[in-house]
Order: sequence, then C-alpha cells, then structure tokens
Amino acid sequence: MHTYKLYILSLLLLALAASAHAQNEKRWLKHQITTLSGNSMHGRGYVNKGGDKAAAYIRRHFKELGLLPFNSDSSYYQKYSFGINTFPGAMALTINKKELKPGADYLVQGASKSYHSDSKVSLTTVNLAKVKDSAGWATVKAKFKPGKSYYLKNADTAAKYLGFSWRTFAQQLPDNLFIIPKAGKLIWTANQDTVAGTVFYVEDSVLPKHPKKALADVEAKYLPSFAAQNVLAYSLGKKQPDSFIVFSAHYDHLGQMGKNTFFPGAHDNASGTAMVMYLASYFSEHPQKYSIAFMLFSGEEAGLLGSKYYVAHPVFPIDHIKFVVNLDMTGDATNGITVVNGEVQEPAFNLLQGINQRKNYLPKIDKREQTKNSDHYSFSQAGAPAVFIYGNGTKGFYHDVFDTAKELSLEHIDGLAKLLIDFTGEMQGHTPKP
Repeated sequence: MHTYKLYILSLLLLALAASAHAQNEKRWLKHQITTLSGNSMHGRGYVNKGGDKAAAYIRRHFKELGLLPFNSDSSYYQKYSFGINTFPGAMALTINKKELKPGADYLVQGASKSYHSDSKVSLTTVNLAKVKDSAGWATVKAKFKPGKSYYLKNADTAAKYLGFSWRTFAQQLPDNLFIIPKAGKLIWTANQDTVAGTVFYVEDSVLPKHPKKALADVEAKYLPSFAAQNVLAYSLGKKQPDSFIVFSAHYDHLGQMGKNTFFPGAHDNASGTAMVMYLASYFSEHPQKYSIAFMLFSGEEAGLLGSKYYVAHPVFPIDHIKFVVNLDMTGDATNGITVVNGEVQEPAFNLLQGINQRKNYLPKIDKREQTKNSDHYSFSQAGAPAVFIYGNGTKGFYHDVFDTAKELSLEHIDGLAKLLIDFTGEMQGHTPKP
C-alpha cells in the first residue's frame, strides 16, 4: 500500500510539473506577443521605424541564445528594399457633424493619395446598385467631375458584378474624394502602388442617415525604396549540418494609419513570430541531427516580399532544405490547427497527426490545399517541401485595430510548441517530396 501511495504521489507530482511547465511556456509566449504587438513597435510597419524595432528585438533574442548568423557581418540581417505607400501624419474624417474614429469606424484605402480640405465639402451621392457590367460602370465614371466629392452607395454590389476586389475598385476611381459605406468587417492592407483618388471605407452602421458633407485630412507618403530586412539564424546540426529544417514566420504587420492609429497584429503575426523565437530557444539548447534555421520575414503583408527575396537570394542552397514549417496566426488553437498544403505534403501531415494522436497535444489537426497567402508559398514555388500552420481560434480579428494581445486565448499553443518539437525529431529520419 505504501509503495502504491508513493507511485500515485509521483504521478501527481509529474502532472503538476508538466502543468507548471506548460504555464511557463504560455507566459513566455504571451510576453513576446505582448511586446511585439505593443505601442512601442508601431504596428511593426513602415512608420516610426516599427519594423526596424521588431527586427532588432528578434536579432537581440537570437544573439542572446548564441545562435549562428548566416551572413559574414554577424548582423543576422538579410537586407533588401521595396516600394510602399504610408500614412505617417494627419488622418481625420468627419461626415456631417460626426467625427469618425480611424481604424474602428473607417479605413483609408491603402493606396490612397493625400487629401486636405480646410472646410467641409459637399458629397454627391451616386447609387451603384444598377451597375452590373463594364458599360454601366463606364457611364458612371464619365459623370465624375474634377474637384467633386462622392458618396458611393452600393459599391459592394457593383464590385461584385464587375468582378472587382476592393483594391481593383479603388484603382478604377479618378482623382476625387470618395466615401464608400461598407457592411461588416473592415480589413486594411499594405499597398505597393498608389491610386489617383482618396478613398475611405466607412462602417455603414456609424454613418449618418443622409451623408451630405465631409471634412477629410489625410497625409500619404509613398516610399519608393523602403529599407527592410529578414532576420535569419540557425542552430548547427550535429551529424548533417548542411541539411536544414526551417521554421519561418513573418514579423511585419500593417503599421500605422496616421499618427495615432496603429494595427497591433498580435495574432497576425506576433504569435507566429513568438513561436519561432520559442523554438529557437529550445533548439539552441537541444541541437539536432540537422541544422535548424529560424527565418523571420518582413514584407509579407505587402505581398510575401521578404520570403520571395530570400528564395531568390538564399543563404544556403534551397535543395538543402528538408522541410519548412511556416507559422502564421498561431495565437489561438482552441479548435486545433490547420496545415495548409497538407494535402500535398501528406507524409508530413500524417506524421503530425500520428504524434498528436499519441500525445494529445491539440484537439484536432485539419489539412487543406495549397494557398498563396503566406511565406511557405515562396518556398514551395522554389521547390522546397513546405507547409503553413495556423490556429483554429474563436475570434475573427484580422488586419484591424482589434487584433491585440489581450484578445488572444493562447489555448493549446504550448501543445503546438511540443508538437513541432516532436515533429522535428521524427522528421530527421524522413525525406518528404517537394
């Protein structure tokens, strides 16, 4: 009986130790996510050196871990540049007598030009409900007059019939001020191009019943050669150092829309960045058979620019990559995870599934087809086997001002970390197809 009690006690102590370790992992990850999505990082974008500050934070972490840099100057940086439209200054919109809140009530279209009016301008209402083809759209566009400002009703209906995305729709508009009511979620994007006009998307529920006047102030600044950097490091393999398993994430986000409105990007993608930083901490202390590379990319929100640059200028041959795991939006795995490109990379997916069935790290692992919307795709296009993992969370904050650290549940992200560590160990005896 005494031996049995000791056995039960030892099991309880092990369970408590495991629980404490999991909580420590969550606390560490939460701290990193909170820091990366905090005000001091300015949305990790293009204004106030937000992206540079995030890169420096990641580099400092890699250096403290003693990870190896790929470049000869030991900076951990792979530098490149790209064009981007930014909004560093004024950002204000009043409709009739109602001053609207940037980010919450409205977004300026990301390719818009500057606009300033000292006094309110009249809004001409144009109903686009009957625009169902290019001829009808051409007729409407011909009626836009220079110097006028327009309120475009039912623009979503017209865009649907014309097959236009919101970005394409904005490209169609001339040099005027446009107010476009939008039902549902407001989603901001980074833009490498500019459009002729200044376009506001406004949450329809906050608009006055009859918008007649507008007062707008927008400072836009196009940067033709914005200096950016990927942050790269690795842990040297013990037996096959020229073979690599890569963990990647994009650390950039959308930055600021005016002086006082920034997009925190806690889920997208401070969470994935924090997970790569955690894995870097683990593998710096537990070297593997293969080298393990940690790649944090910039420019993802503007079009996978950092990872595209990397695969065009790799720091080691692409065919030395055994596998790429790209982590994007991993701050909430309440309902498990989804493995994008898992249908092509079925052996790797089955390996993840098998580990999870044995260890019960996550409630569920789903797979889906290939997509082009995260940095794994650049590697896939270059011939490297790659997947993209995201969490199946419960909140839909995405590319908005509400994607904050406090909104993340962090459910099962400790399980995801353990799953990826086990997966790395088992992958070193397995060669997936590209």
